[in-house]
Amino acid sequence: MSRRHSAEKREINPDPKFGDLVVTKFMNAIMLHGKKSVAESIVYGAFDAVQGKLKQEPVTVFHSALDNIAPHVEVRSRRVGGATYQVPVDVRPERRQALAIRWLIAAARKRNETTMIDRLCGELMDAANNRGSAVKKREDTHKMADANRAFSHYRW
Repeated sequence: MSRRHSAEKREINPDPKFGDLVVTKFMNAIMLHGKKSVAESIVYGAFDAVQGKLKQEPVTVFHSALDNIAPHVEVRSRRVGGATYQVPVDVRPERRQALAIRWLIAAARKRNETTMIDRLCGELMDAANNRGSAVKKREDTHKMADANRAFSHYRW
């Protein structure tokens, strides 16, 4: 990690179908081996399936799912006098969004449906309804931060 300059943020273009920057970030996170068209077809297919099942706008379901997954506090390790403490800290908005996207994709990949479109559709609907393994991950993170609240005075 460089001490002189902070990494500059790259400009990304909104996705072609919905014109949403967060959907583009989500597609880029789903993408494997540079295959953007495959990631695009997975995301749009999952959005079509969500729209068919819930009869709602898929982008609003996606954003509500991300809001339900995004953590507000997390624990960071801090060494004080030879002991390591798990110190709860607030999560910055960019990191909150990145963690939510990462957890949603990881939870979708662990599901048992046959295609990635079905897995992603199921996980999006579960997260929008405040259940599923991605939401459980957020709850576990919050519980750990709550349990270590006694060490919050070590915050930096």
